[in-house]
Amino acid sequence: MDYGPRTRDNLQALQLERLRWSVGHAFANVARFRAACDAKGVTPDDIRTLADLARLPFTTKADLREAYPFGMFAVPQDQVSRVHASSGTTGRPTVVGYTARDIRTWSSLVARCIHAAGGRAGMKVHVAYGYGLFTGGLGAHYGAEALGCTVIPMSGGQTEKQVQLIEDFKPDIIMVTPSYMLCILDEYRRQGLDPRATSLRHGIFGAEPWTESMRREIESAFDLQATDIYGLSEVMGPGVAQEVAGTPGPTIWEDHFLPEIVDPETGEVLPDGEEGELVFTSLTKEALPIVRYRTRDLTRLLPSAGLPYRRMAKIVGRSDDMLIIRGVNVFPTQIEEQVLKCPGLAPHFVIEISRPSRLDEVVIEVEPREDLSADEAAAQCRLLAGFVKEVIGVTARIHLRRIGDIPRSTGKAAHVRDLRLRALSA
Repeated sequence: MDYGPRTRDNLQALQLERLRWSVGHAFANVARFRAACDAKGVTPDDIRTLADLARLPFTTKADLREAYPFGMFAVPQDQVSRVHASSGTTGRPTVVGYTARDIRTWSSLVARCIHAAGGRAGMKVHVAYGYGLFTGGLGAHYGAEALGCTVIPMSGGQTEKQVQLIEDFKPDIIMVTPSYMLCILDEYRRQGLDPRATSLRHGIFGAEPWTESMRREIESAFDLQATDIYGLSEVMGPGVAQEVAGTPGPTIWEDHFLPEIVDPETGEVLPDGEEGELVFTSLTKEALPIVRYRTRDLTRLLPSAGLPYRRMAKIVGRSDDMLIIRGVNVFPTQIEEQVLKCPGLAPHFVIEISRPSRLDEVVIEVEPREDLSADEAAAQCRLLAGFVKEVIGVTARIHLRRIGDIPRSTGKAAHVRDLRLRALSA
């Protein structure tokens, strides 16, 4: 397996070469990025060292949202081989594109991830990430094929069938969200089957935060090695970083993605080891070069371990109000939009997210605009639940509170009760 440069000096020389190309490519072909550079008085010619990256403007999810659907693409439409998307704050998805070369690069990086986790050519890989616009399923699928594995494209859901195929097809590797892996574990126990007797030896888990206690439970229950894969669609998808078997903290593939940690308030670049917001610049992407993308994930950069690439610590939170619910990005403003579409409901709400067993559960507390009959209240709750499911893709239970019960204040604290945060410290 090609892991790229073998020394830090060679890596940094390659990074500078690729950084200059990527910035120049974006500047020449993405009007929005060029305007942002003009506003800061910087051009690609000003990038003479890696430290000069800090002179460039940030890119945010809002930039991608405002350029919907293809305004951030740097190649003509006929060179875009595929598009993926993730949810945005206005009901419109954040769209990302890939050239044929981007797809090959992405596949090779996910193959690198699978190899780093212990996977080898000839192994069978059970993919239980969702397929479709979400990057997880197809990202894992193409990466496993690139490594020379046999892919079982199960996708998500149908938990009984997941167990059946694991039992019958005997995969060596499973790629899935950690919370859904625990649902598969529950199904094994419901059927009276021994999960430790499966063929699974490697689990590659991502798309949501997960705890060390979850890792221990999965490893003990299935007798496999569990590793963490990190990615986000705006930067590429799964495969930006991967835990190397036996080494905690995902290793960032710095020959393709240049990481920074910045102060969430000031944007100042922080030294390695200090906690702040993770920022990525793509070095090899053609269709959607991304420069200084603010992920909003809070973490630290850690020293390399064996490879010349730095690692990242576990994500400890976010610098914005985005929530990740069963792998879906959800903003309180999205919920607010759906509440406002219900004529009988007031614009006051609280979102409560919990994980009482294996999967996230969502309750939305709302108030009526005026006294409603029991039938009218039930109809408004059904209407809101339908909007949330259809537009955002999340199943929620709706609780109707009395008028005035929900606190009147602004900000995330007033709108969100994330009970999972207690578990994440475990």
